[in-house]
Amino acid sequence: MEYTRLNKAIAETGYCSRREADKLIETGKVKVNGKVAEMGLKVTSSDEISVKGQVVTKTVRNIYLVFHKPVGITCTTDLRVKGNIVSYINYPERIFPIGRLDKPSEGLIFMTNDGDIVNKILRSRNNHEKEYIVRVNKKITNDFIRRMSNGIPILDTITKKCKVCKVNNHTFKIILTQGLNRQIRRMCEYLGYEVTMLKRLRIMNIDLGTLKPGKYRSFTKKELRDLLNLCEDSRKTHDGF
Repeated sequence: MEYTRLNKAIAETGYCSRREADKLIETGKVKVNGKVAEMGLKVTSSDEISVKGQVVTKTVRNIYLVFHKPVGITCTTDLRVKGNIVSYINYPERIFPIGRLDKPSEGLIFMTNDGDIVNKILRSRNNHEKEYIVRVNKKITNDFIRRMSNGIPILDTITKKCKVCKVNNHTFKIILTQGLNRQIRRMCEYLGYEVTMLKRLRIMNIDLGTLKPGKYRSFTKKELRDLLNLCEDSRKTHDGF
């Protein structure tokens, strides 16, 4: 029988992060099989975990989906929001998005029920490339490409250097390793351009491919394995190991 640390088991249900789970355990708000849990406790899939009286034991397999978010869908789990991503997909199990993609934008976003992988991906500092194709309302110049690549002052900071290449007079591709709020749109606005289409094509090692808007598919085993390896390499690099 496989044992898992309690904080990891809670995180995998999507209830909260491992760090937040530790705080809940420390304050006596977590019970396992009806008994108040202690830090460091290990559990199995047959144990019943409750947080603040709510059973959170995971009873379904891990779900990892590649979803092509259409324009107009909002990346929120709040079911009161019209056009929320959860209601749109209407998946039979509880799932949630990893990260965000603006409502006017379309393209690749991950959906899962595994809170632990969410934390791993969002903690990644390196190898976390996100590739987009963008159309703008004016002719793209060499100066535009150069300035976009070298950093634009937005949101009280300067964006990190990134890869930008021209596709045609009004379209370019860009690869980012950071995720500031509405970053690409703000960068373009600073240079006097308006985004008319923005699609995310890739996150790390996983491509959108030919998946149509509104459709989803499961990760392949290789995609999941490679993504976890990228997250692990990123964590080691960031922590200086």
